Amino acid sequence: MHPPMPKTLIVTNDFPPRPGGIQAFLHSMALRLDPDRLVVYASTWNRSAEGREATARFDAEQPFPVVRDRTTMLLPTPRVTRRASELLREHGCTSVWFGAAAPLGLMAPALRAAGARRLVATTHGHEAGWAQLPAARQLLRRIGESTDTITYLGEYTRARIARALTEQAAARMVQLPPGVDEKTFHPGSGGDAVRARLGLTDRPVIVCVSRLVRRKGQDTLIEAMPRILAQVPNAVLLIVGGGPYEANLRQLAQATGVAGAVRFTGAVPWEELPAHYGAGDVFAMPCRTRRGGLDVEGLGIVYLEASATGLPVVAGDSGGAPDAVLPGETGWVVRGGDAAQTAERVTAALKDPGLRRRLGQGGRAWVEERWRWDLLADRLRELL
Repeated sequence: MHPPMPKTLIVTNDFPPRPGGIQAFLHSMALRLDPDRLVVYASTWNRSAEGREATARFDAEQPFPVVRDRTTMLLPTPRVTRRASELLREHGCTSVWFGAAAPLGLMAPALRAAGARRLVATTHGHEAGWAQLPAARQLLRRIGESTDTITYLGEYTRARIARALTEQAAARMVQLPPGVDEKTFHPGSGGDAVRARLGLTDRPVIVCVSRLVRRKGQDTLIEAMPRILAQVPNAVLLIVGGGPYEANLRQLAQATGVAGAVRFTGAVPWEELPAHYGAGDVFAMPCRTRRGGLDVEGLGIVYLEASATGLPVVAGDSGGAPDAVLPGETGWVVRGGDAAQTAERVTAALKDPGLRRRLGQGGRAWVEERWRWDLLADRLRELL
């Protein structure tokens, strides 16, 4: 039995039905807290008639109240701060969880004055970038001083954010990464059906599940394919997801001469993602750091979802991505943008079923031991 949790106000821009990894993280955590002791204050996201209808439908299905601000982006303005303070008092909340520390954590002093006794601010990847910019560093420092705890994804983000904080605030930091639903992502998730539908039943499959943006490294995978095909002639690269970089990737596949060995699924509904992971023999996303360190991978939950599905993983060395891999035990980390090194690791796994099995089993065990949602929700309860 858990002791009763204080009533908590979640203040966030990142909440479904707005899509994205941070949104899924917050929602998954919220669903594991006591719904009678939880209130969510979130932005509207999409003010079109269709968007408002989808939001209203989503909110009605939640076991806790969701209060939507009229704006599409919550900022720590006087009006938003007053509304958050009113909700805190109206619902008798004594703890606050800022879904993203920057910039909403700037409301912490006002909410403490309104009666909050515990204030927790969660960081993701972007705060590590903020920590490199002088003005943003000052804002992070203020947030660290006025909250009880700043959480971080992994060692990469902790080290960079801590530099912007006072020594006392840095000492109060606690790790709170996203979790993995090991009952949803597992080796029997339906991959065979996806392979059959795509005509890939008898082909070795390299799968990458992610938004199609330059940082993720799908282009590096395409550039690696000639080397991979020289060793594993019937291999295919399955690129799962949509995004602004898709046209560039399709052109690159044509220019590289591997278009016949690269499949694009486009955007896939969340409930179908586990089966798409399961369609692969190896998961690879050789992400890289861009914009002088401002565009980095915060953690890379996709590697852990792939591990839970029983796949060996090949990760890039951007930001906190290496925190999601145990080298030699669940997969490997390669230099972001290095097609030759990526091809070498992918090929080694494709050609050795025993190695694939060992790394996949190691990844599954690691997720069950450390990355389950219930373990991480317990940590959040303690912080609140």
